[in-house]
Amino acid sequence: MPHKDNLLLASLSPGDLAALQPSLKLVDLEQEQVLFEAGDSIDATYFPTSAVISIVVTLSSGQVVEAAMVGRDGVIGASAALDGRKSLSRAVIQLSGRAMVCSLAELRGAAMQSQPLLSLLIRHEQTLYAQAQQSAACMAAHHVNARLCRWLLRSRDLSQSDTLLFTQEFLAEMLGVSRTSVTVVAHTLQQAGIIKYTRGKIRITNLQALQDAACECYETVKSQYQGLLGGDDSVGGTRIPPSAI
Repeated sequence: MPHKDNLLLASLSPGDLAALQPSLKLVDLEQEQVLFEAGDSIDATYFPTSAVISIVVTLSSGQVVEAAMVGRDGVIGASAALDGRKSLSRAVIQLSGRAMVCSLAELRGAAMQSQPLLSLLIRHEQTLYAQAQQSAACMAAHHVNARLCRWLLRSRDLSQSDTLLFTQEFLAEMLGVSRTSVTVVAHTLQQAGIIKYTRGKIRITNLQALQDAACECYETVKSQYQGLLGGDDSVGGTRIPPSAI
């Protein structure tokens, strides 16, 4: 069943899943597709199964910076089910793939009838807040080289692939730096044998070296996720492999 590819859906009790399943639909999402903008009313929630989605903040200059990243470990738009009403940021597809879409009304109704589901959604929103806080600290304190390595690792974990289809322009936008900075860092990592970069494609060739070069924020975000949603490496009883978060 497709819902089993999303760790949150897979962790639900049979009763909670049965309440949502009639409303769940599998959709294809294309890279750079915008799900909603800041200020938009949200009428659907997305549980990625293979797609990776970025939550980004747009400045008045037009510059955008990523605040959090969600893949098969989470859900996008759940805040509206908790009466968040409108989106506070843009949600854009980082890597193409699939997601299970659920109507907001169905998710909200199920959450109001199930304390475990409601608690899970609240804790998930806390993980996104923690990610945003960590991203802000990372941008202020860490070199773009370490930040790019962290970002590639997180993307790899969520996509479960060592090959990532990113242009340098897109990477620069997500990291909030110039394209030139990304070009320099990508060249350095390629020279060190950590990645192989061709136009629009990055292949990780030395995972351990990439982990060594990443800033502490990579492990911090994983630990925060485990603390809020995973407990002893699980979400609601569904064990999560370390590479999944």
